[in-house]
Amino acid sequence: MSLRLSTVILPYRRWSEGGRSAWVRAEQLGFHTAYTYDHLSWRSFRDGPWFGALPTLTAAAAATERLRLGTLVTSPNFRHPVTLAKELISLDDISGGRITLGIGAGGTGFDATALGQEPWSPRERADRFAEFVPLLDRLLTEDAVTHEGRFYAAHEARNIPGCVQRPRLPFAVAATGPRGLSLAARHGQAWVTTGDPKLYENGTPEQSVEALRGQLAKLSEACADAGRDTAGLEKILLTGFTPDRARPLQSLDAFVDFAGRHRELGFTEIVIHWPIPDSDFAADEKVFEQIAMEAAAQLD
Repeated sequence: MSLRLSTVILPYRRWSEGGRSAWVRAEQLGFHTAYTYDHLSWRSFRDGPWFGALPTLTAAAAATERLRLGTLVTSPNFRHPVTLAKELISLDDISGGRITLGIGAGGTGFDATALGQEPWSPRERADRFAEFVPLLDRLLTEDAVTHEGRFYAAHEARNIPGCVQRPRLPFAVAATGPRGLSLAARHGQAWVTTGDPKLYENGTPEQSVEALRGQLAKLSEACADAGRDTAGLEKILLTGFTPDRARPLQSLDAFVDFAGRHRELGFTEIVIHWPIPDSDFAADEKVFEQIAMEAAAQLD
């Protein structure tokens, strides 16, 4: 089974001061996809520069030719399906059909309160996500959509001519709970996980592998319930949030060992963070580039 290697480029640099060059370099290095976070701000970056995901991806689409582009992940925290669909159709057109939408239920970070609302409970996040994803699916595949739901409404929303990718751009659904996994099975072309957050501080790499094995088993059950073969669903691991932390990026051998163990579990794509000095994503740029250029050959 071939393993795709992708990266995620956080939108913290001005386009003219290193922002553009990272996306161009990602294409030169041969990454399958370059993603970015879709947040209004994020954790330790809150008081520093942070730019919007969709404008950044639009600029990246204009600066590259072959590289796939996407979000990891968009959420309902500050997005509405109607306006998001219009922007995604435009972005898919500008990129020539190179967009993947990573989408999740959102969390309790800064996005959850930036619009002045109280943070949603886990149940409400799940309820909103369960309505958001099917509606967005319709908006991206139908010329006109009317919907009156508990959380979202659309009145004769027009999305002509639709996506370049048919029937629509792919969804990569981030989920670990039963309701989210069901959405991934029914609407996703890919599934995304960061591992088990409970293991991040005190867990071991071996415990993390077992937790991921369990998540994959639950995904298979969700696919079976949806009448779908799980083999048809891409499985994406966003690294940096397992007990290994940054260790896989310390050397080419360390990464090949890490990626090989997770490929054996069934993952088809590994995503590594573009190095950011003095952050949780600090890494040696030379080692990072060596991994990008040489790891795939060692994993074949």
